[in-house]
Amino acid sequence: MYKIESKNVDFYYGPSQALKNINIAIRSNTVTALIGPSGCGKSTYLRLFNRMNDLIDDIKIIGQVMIDGEDIYGKGINVDSLRKNVGMVFQKPNPFPKTIFENVAYGLRVNGIKDKKFIEERVETSIKQVVLWDEVKDKLKKSAFELSGGQQQRLCIARALAIQPSVILMDEPTSALDPISTAKVEELIYELKAKYTIVIVTHNMQQAGRVSDRTAFFYLGELVEYDETKKLFTNPKQERTQNYITGRFG
Repeated sequence: MYKIESKNVDFYYGPSQALKNINIAIRSNTVTALIGPSGCGKSTYLRLFNRMNDLIDDIKIIGQVMIDGEDIYGKGINVDSLRKNVGMVFQKPNPFPKTIFENVAYGLRVNGIKDKKFIEERVETSIKQVVLWDEVKDKLKKSAFELSGGQQQRLCIARALAIQPSVILMDEPTSALDPISTAKVEELIYELKAKYTIVIVTHNMQQAGRVSDRTAFFYLGELVEYDETKKLFTNPKQERTQNYITGRFG
């Protein structure tokens, strides 16, 4: 069984169709990259998996989006527990105006966890998972805004991990970072897939090549091609894919 699946998905913002008949199946413990020019539907598609598009007025979705075999747009779906299972990391690091510790503990507290020892253990484990512990262990009571951009982004990933999701969505997680911080986040993505299923939107094709197992190329709301990353970049089946990855358009 696939971890994530979209079947014949059409998506509309008002009268405007943003996604056209998207069929993708994603296996557990893999990294899937979504690539394509700006405005082609990548981020809209990513946000289907934690129903973030629901926060926008006048949207319509047709088709099925499945996680662990369950249609997440079906009747009776608890959106809060869905979002607990599907973590999200945004383009710009967005720490809360709280301490480093409280940033990571936030999701646990929101979910009603009060056990102090459990919270401390989860915070430490999550910060260690993002390879930030040695840098912040003596500053946990300091503001998260004192960290560098790259550290803030890893902290935001730790915050997503603290509530123990099984899927992590990343919307261009390194576009605001310098090359050294980018490399650290990429290494982290590679390590995290042992425990999580990761879907990443990226404008950087080299990044897609480095971190992902499979890549989906979107163009004007359509899924042009979806294949193993190496195949898609070295031997694409579609001429439009070839033109995009060789820089002829986009």
